[in-house]
Amino acid sequence: MNLSMDKFWIATIGTSILAFLIKYSGTLIPNKVLESHAVRKINALLPIAMLSALVAVQAFATKRDLVIDHRAAGLVVAAIALRLKAGFPIVVGSAALVSALIVRLT
Repeated sequence: MNLSMDKFWIATIGTSILAFLIKYSGTLIPNKVLESHAVRKINALLPIAMLSALVAVQAFATKRDLVIDHRAAGLVVAAIALRLKAGFPIVVGSAALVSALIVRLT
């Protein structure tokens, strides 16, 4: 047996059990708490904040450095396309095209 593989499977199974327990604990929360105004507001805003943070990290970070490169240009183009109410394929395609052109030209 490979010891590193055993550690991998222990971590995988442990994480799966933890995820299940976290999901199951959600069923134990009373409806009164879940229907409160504060919880509804947090649930509405949390995905937006998480996605924004993910986009910022993916667009402006490489390992430990903050950079402005072709990804930032793609993000700007995507923001402009969204502002113009373009469809999702147009937004993604235009951002990818601009980003690829900048990489190719530099």
